[in-house]
Amino acid sequence: MRLLVTGGAGYVGSVCAAVLLERGHDVIVVDDLSTGNADAVPAGAEFVEGDVAALAGDVLGRGGVDGVLHFAAQSLVGESVLEPAKYWQGNVVTTLALLEAMRRSGTPRLVFSSTAATYGEPERSPITEDDPTRPTNPYGATKLAIDHAITSYATAYGLAATSLRYFNVAGAYRGAGENRVVETHLIPLVLQVALGQRDKISVFGTDWPTPDGTAVRDYIHVLDLAEAHLLALDRAAAGIHSIYNLGSGAGFSVREVISACERVTGLPIAAEDAPRRAGDPAVLVASSNRAIEELGWRPAHTDLDEIVADAWTYLKDLGDRSHAARRR
Repeated sequence: MRLLVTGGAGYVGSVCAAVLLERGHDVIVVDDLSTGNADAVPAGAEFVEGDVAALAGDVLGRGGVDGVLHFAAQSLVGESVLEPAKYWQGNVVTTLALLEAMRRSGTPRLVFSSTAATYGEPERSPITEDDPTRPTNPYGATKLAIDHAITSYATAYGLAATSLRYFNVAGAYRGAGENRVVETHLIPLVLQVALGQRDKISVFGTDWPTPDGTAVRDYIHVLDLAEAHLLALDRAAAGIHSIYNLGSGAGFSVREVISACERVTGLPIAAEDAPRRAGDPAVLVASSNRAIEELGWRPAHTDLDEIVADAWTYLKDLGDRSHAARRR
């Protein structure tokens, strides 16, 4: 198939684009590089730099595109609270422009990179697709609004669409990993301590109702996530918008993540206990039962040490390349 990957210069999008190429698909990447990196676009993909909303019509208007995998988004929760206009414009308005371009060009399939933040603070764990969606920040709200828009396009225009909701993506694949100017994810933040890029990691709350008192979160390997996107693309049915959660079903605590990073790196990780953050739930874990049953998705990289080791290898290599570039 010939496929458009929006946000394909970002972390998850670039890995997914690489896997698509490995499977023999033709790939077009559109990315404005506001958060992505041009060197993350895999070799063999056609790269079009610029805004998705502005370019989608031209790219899809050429014809011959069989589907879209939509990763392009603003995705910092804290920033979304301070700058909601950026998120409603960058996420919702951009996606509406993409959906219209797909409708006009007759592009039949869409896989949308959504988030379990659409559920807000859950009443139970693991979270299922039937649980209430009550996002607590503009980021989650924009993703939920997009899900509603996709449902209406599938119903009215026959779009074959799937939304995948997940929490924390981690790990790396063939030289592609997390490389953000503003990092908010726990595993790379902990590994930055091991690399000497930060002094310590803060542990927000040590009195949660969890086995070790620290918050529990879901982690999914980026390669397993890419596989889910490919399965969703294959199984998409005209006129139907399917929604699937992707997660471990168990989760790991902050202390467990820090310990895994120490085992993998062989280095001590300085940690500092800090008060709970307002709005943080004790446990955020997604149930993947529906994806397992309906998509045939089975994550193959669920060992925490493996996930951390892949991220560590990538970050060390990134640091080595940056050091070498500075010396030249």
